[in-house]
Formats: sequence, C-alpha cells, structure tokens
Amino acid sequence: MPTALITGATAGIGAAFARRLAADGFSLVLVARDEERLTASAEALHKRYGVTAETLRADLATEEGIASAEERLRSGVDLLVNNAGFGHPGGFLDTPIDDEVRMLRLHCEAVLRLTQAALPYMISKGRGGVVNVASVAAFLPGGTYGASKSWVVNYSTSAAGLVGRRGVRVMALCPGFVRTEFHGRAQLDMSHLPPFAWLSADRVAADAMRDLARGAWVSVPSARYKAVVALLRLLPVNLLGRIARVRYR
Repeated sequence: MPTALITGATAGIGAAFARRLAADGFSLVLVARDEERLTASAEALHKRYGVTAETLRADLATEEGIASAEERLRSGVDLLVNNAGFGHPGGFLDTPIDDEVRMLRLHCEAVLRLTQAALPYMISKGRGGVVNVASVAAFLPGGTYGASKSWVVNYSTSAAGLVGRRGVRVMALCPGFVRTEFHGRAQLDMSHLPPFAWLSADRVAADAMRDLARGAWVSVPSARYKAVVALLRLLPVNLLGRIARVRYR
C-alpha cells in the first residue's frame, strides 16, 4: 500500500487530498500544528476508508517542525503534498517583518527541504510524486504571498525537469479561490467575490491528481482559472502591478 504525507492536512485543500488519497488506498501521514484536529482527522479517515492514518504534529514555520517532517520523509513515502500555508490581511509594508519571514520559511524553505528529503527514496524506487501547492497568485504581483508562490512554481518545474527521467513527478498546483478556512484565518473579506469564482477543495484535489498522473508540471484547476492564468502571462508587468494593488486598498 503506497504512503502519502500531507502537510496542512486537517482543513481545506490538505483535508481534501487526505480524503481523495484515502479513497485511492493510500496510507496517510497527516502533518499539522493542531494535535486535537490531527487526531480527529486520522480517526475519521480510518473509520471511513479503513486506511492507516499516522499523525505528526509540527509547525513547519519552525526549524524543529521542518526537521521532524524531514526525518519522517527520509523513511520513505510515495507521495508528498506540500500544502501548508497562510496569508496576510495587508501588503508587506503593513505586515510585521517577522510575519513575512515566517511566511517565507513555510512557503519556501519548508517546501524546499521537504521535497528534497522525499526525493532520494522516490528516486531509488523509480517512482513517486510531489505536489507543491502554489496559487494563481504566483502569476500576479502580490507582495510576499505572491512572490513565495511564484518561487514554488519555479522550483517545482525545475525539479520536475531534473527528476522526471528517473520516474518521479513533481508538480506545482495553482488553484484560484477555494472555499476553505484560508481567507478567514487571514482576515480577508471575500464577500465581494461572485459564487462562480469559487472552487471546492475536493475539485482541486481531484484535478491535481489527474494532472499529476498525466505528468503535468503545473496544474491550474478549472477552465476559468486556466484562462485567467493564460491572460496574466500575456499582460505587461506594470499593468499586473496596478491590478494587484487594488487588493490592498
């Protein structure tokens, strides 16, 4: 039975991946900060799908948390989903620098270190996969959040090119707006968005697994967000900057 390790596994996209992979017969390693939610999630997944669901309490914005996840990955997993992340309510000039650095550690350093901890085992087996959750924001100037997600896309595509010939797949997942706890935790008012702008977390996980199986390096769930990303790639950077600036008014 293959094993998948999922970070940020107790809510939103991470929880959707856990459900999808459990249904596909994966044993799970669930990583998150909240011990109580981890235990509840593991018990619910085991009861519903009959799979083993191991838990690892770790704050991946800390050295201790990253190191503990690295150690588990070196024991071997078949799929890694780097999903943990958070947002800020304002622009970088209004955000404490410690919070900005914490974001970079979680979105960039943790993704880098966990991916590279997982790859040797996968390469030795000639199979495996890594899904690094980025965002459509990666293609739009948007402060530290957008910059960190742009890094995730660039790093993931670079890694995909290096390890693909060894039977291992690496993919950046770039969803648009998804109905999760993310925006509430970031204190972002999203009431102005029309219903059609939202995706379900289960749809995102399903599209991601389909695209990973196809060998995609970048996955953008839904036709409407594929069109958005295609347009963003055509626009001049100064216009993109003006569009992004509206978010912080």
